[in-house]
Amino acid sequence: MTAERKPLRIVLHDYPGHAFPIQLSRALARRGHAVLHLYFDQFQSPRGPVASLPDDPASLTIEGVHLDRPYRKYDLIHRAWMEQLYAKKLVERVRRFAPDVVFGGNAPLDPQAALQRWSRRHGVGFVFWLQDFYGVAIDGILRRKLGLLGRLVGWWYRALEQRLWRRSDQIVLITDDFRAPVQASGVDPARLHVIENWAPLDGLPQRDRYNGWAVANGLAATRNLLYSGTLGLKHNPALLVALAQEFRAVEDIRIVVVTEGIGHDVLAAEKARLRLDNLILLGFQPYEVLPDVIASGDVLVVLLETDAGIYSVPSKVLTYCCAGRAILGAIPPENLAARLIGREQAGLVASPDDAAGFAAAARSLMESSAERARLAAGGRAYAERSFDIETIADRFEAVLLQARRA
Repeated sequence: MTAERKPLRIVLHDYPGHAFPIQLSRALARRGHAVLHLYFDQFQSPRGPVASLPDDPASLTIEGVHLDRPYRKYDLIHRAWMEQLYAKKLVERVRRFAPDVVFGGNAPLDPQAALQRWSRRHGVGFVFWLQDFYGVAIDGILRRKLGLLGRLVGWWYRALEQRLWRRSDQIVLITDDFRAPVQASGVDPARLHVIENWAPLDGLPQRDRYNGWAVANGLAATRNLLYSGTLGLKHNPALLVALAQEFRAVEDIRIVVVTEGIGHDVLAAEKARLRLDNLILLGFQPYEVLPDVIASGDVLVVLLETDAGIYSVPSKVLTYCCAGRAILGAIPPENLAARLIGREQAGLVASPDDAAGFAAAARSLMESSAERARLAAGGRAYAERSFDIETIADRFEAVLLQARRA
């Protein structure tokens, strides 16, 4: 390597442990960089391939940060306390690794702030990977739950997030839609880089509709609308209940939901109350079987609430594109995911406030196998064109080098 391309010591922190950041860490390690990839191993979320692979370079370490007590995701006071404990343990592991650059992404603001403080104190470059506007999300949730106190705490977190942006050496935005609000907080535009999310194409090969996972779960002989992933405060499970009600008289159609946590509990209660035998609830599946899971859906469903459209982009759309299946979305039309589905002709999208339009789109897709095939091909073509990890790694590597120089 040249002096400019001298190997870096990189910490990449992705709190949920998603698949595409792990793929990036592997790609950077293959280029000779020493990479420590950290995630929270108690966070309830679909997880990527965190176990060592036979061809992993020796310069790659993937570790889960673990706390010695249970973590309750939807208990706000408990969660805030646990995130402080997590931040201390996270920083201690980073300190022992002694990186040149810390790449903080998809993390709550308290751990993110602790990482940034440590980095600035020790002259280490810091890159903020802006996946969601956490401050905006926290503000909205706390205002609804805690009234005036919630407004005060929400304001504090919005101010903290903007301060973190201003103090970052570089910021990676997953959509150009994020640029204006970040610049408005006082960030130099030269430090902003738009790199859209992707999904690991090589880890999500297209599989047959009839596969072992579908057979084992009684889904091989039915037509399935399938939702896979987190179902939390940004999503409306009532739309999935409505789908089950829409198709309850169609003997061979199932609404399959692969999730855990609060959304799963809401659906389980509604399934029992309304006797929705066509609503199939399953827990998170191992990453190794994910290609078979999503291949088992004739249509893949994605949800995002209207007020979440300004601060979040559902990355499961990208996983669905890899599967080569038509997508059904209830997403705000201005959101990047909705625009992508429309632009690439990968599926049909209705507003999350339009339950009738969502149901009509679902029925339209289930009635036409030819239309499903056309839309599936559009999504898969986009994935093949856009998800080359080496091209993506080139862009991230350039940002990391800039952060080290800063």
